Amino acid sequence: MTAAHPALTRADGSPVRVLVVDDEQMLTDLLSMALKMEGWAVRTAGSGFEALHAAKEFDPDAIVLDIMMPDLDGLAVMQRLRQAGDDVPILFLTAKDAVSDRVAGLTAGGDDYVTKPFSLEEVVARLRALMRRTGVHAAEADPILRVGDLSLNEDSHEVERAGEPIELTATEFELLRYLMRNPRRVLSKAQILDRVWQYDFGGRSSVVELYISYLRKKIDAGREPLIHTIRGAGYMIKAPQ
Repeated sequence: MTAAHPALTRADGSPVRVLVVDDEQMLTDLLSMALKMEGWAVRTAGSGFEALHAAKEFDPDAIVLDIMMPDLDGLAVMQRLRQAGDDVPILFLTAKDAVSDRVAGLTAGGDDYVTKPFSLEEVVARLRALMRRTGVHAAEADPILRVGDLSLNEDSHEVERAGEPIELTATEFELLRYLMRNPRRVLSKAQILDRVWQYDFGGRSSVVELYISYLRKKIDAGREPLIHTIRGAGYMIKAPQ
């Protein structure tokens, strides 16, 4: 679990831009979803040549780049970008045991790498570090999240509903924070596991159900419910109409 971070922005205040390149669409979809949740603008590409075109058109602040691709591999993509004078930070995705790929990527001009399988939280954290080093700004953010009469202070970890303090465990707090960062958005058990527990989805969905029930007892008991189950899809927090 990670602490809350201020939003990163470009110098003009617009969202940072990240290009995600991988020939596995499921992976690019997952990464895109996670990065958009940070408030970032995301473009995806499924091949090396698509990546070069997108980099020129999209002008990203960072690139997540798979090394192994069928047409033009990640090292060749980076080499062409560098030859064109583009020093955009590059985070390589490498196979778990491909030490030679990692060494080659970093010595050829890459900035960092993560190995597959990885947690989405780790990719976000690595990208934040890369972009901060290259001058992307951290905007001041209001530490208080609100949904209806429920408030959560990300700095002090205080939670109140209708002015009444609510005591939460560390895990309950992280789960509630994730829900409140995405009001009126359905979050699947797989998303919640990855974001709150950093588990791969596989037989652990019961822990999500358990902690949702804990939250409901503390947040919704005797009040109009804020936490809703969307059958077959996941959970959502929203203020009463």
